[in-house]
Amino acid sequence: MRRRILCDPMKYAGFSPLYSAHSFSDSGRCEAFVVSRSFTASAQARNIRAGGDARRAVSGYIYNMNRRTALLAPLALVAFGLPVQADPLPLSALSDYLNQLTTAEAEFTQVNADGSRTQGRLLIKRPGRVRFEYAPPDRSLVMAGGGQVAIFDAKSNQPPEQYPLSRTPLNLILARNVNLGADKMVIGHYEAQNTTRVVAQDPKNPEYGTIELVFLNDPITLAQWIITDDLGNRTTVVLDRMVLGGNLPSSLFNITIETQKRGG
Repeated sequence: MRRRILCDPMKYAGFSPLYSAHSFSDSGRCEAFVVSRSFTASAQARNIRAGGDARRAVSGYIYNMNRRTALLAPLALVAFGLPVQADPLPLSALSDYLNQLTTAEAEFTQVNADGSRTQGRLLIKRPGRVRFEYAPPDRSLVMAGGGQVAIFDAKSNQPPEQYPLSRTPLNLILARNVNLGADKMVIGHYEAQNTTRVVAQDPKNPEYGTIELVFLNDPITLAQWIITDDLGNRTTVVLDRMVLGGNLPSSLFNITIETQKRGG
C-alpha cells in the first residue's frame, strides 16, 4: 500500500530521495528545473579526385597548408583577440574551499521547470546541516540535521516528511570531509563562462542522483547548484549575497525543536 506524502520533495531545494518517486505518490506537480542541452554538429566532406602525379601534388599541397594553418592557429587567436578557453579550477582547490566553509548565510532563488521562481534564505552549518526558509507566500521550510532531511509544508498541520540525508546528492557537500578527487565521485569537470562546473555523485550509490556545483573562479565562491534525481528531474538553486563565518545556533537545524514549535 502506497503512503501519500504531503509535498513534492523536488519542489524544495532539490531534496529528493531515491525512493520518493517509487514508494510514495506525489501530491503536486513536479517543479524541478529541467535543463536540456542539445549539441548538434555537421560536417561536409570534400573528395578530391585526380589521377597520377597531379593527385599527389594537390594532396601534398593541402597537407603542407593544413600543417602551417595548425601551427599559426594559436597566433591568430592572439592577434584577433579571440577568447581562449581557460582550465577549470583543480578539484583539490574546490575541496579545500568546501571544507573551510563551516557556516554560511545567503539568499537563494529556485527556478522551476515552468519558469516560475521561489526565493528565500539559506543557512548552512557544516557538517550535515542546512536550512531553506522559503519566502511568502510559500513559507515552507526544508532543513537537514541529525542525518535526516525534514520538509515542513506550510499548508499542512501534519508532522514533516523525513528521510535520510545520505540519500540526497546535497549530502556530498555537507559531508565532514569533502574530497572531490575520490574515485568515481566526479563525472564532469569543466570551465564555462568564467566559472568552474563540477558534476558529482555518490560513488557508492550513483543511483541517488547527481549535483552540479557552479563556482566563481576568482575568488572561489559557490554560486549555484543543480540537483538531478534518479528520474532525471532537475532543480536549480542560485545563491546570492553569501556571508561566511557567522554564528548559527544549532537549534536552527534541530528537526525535533522545529516540529514542536509548529505544534507537531
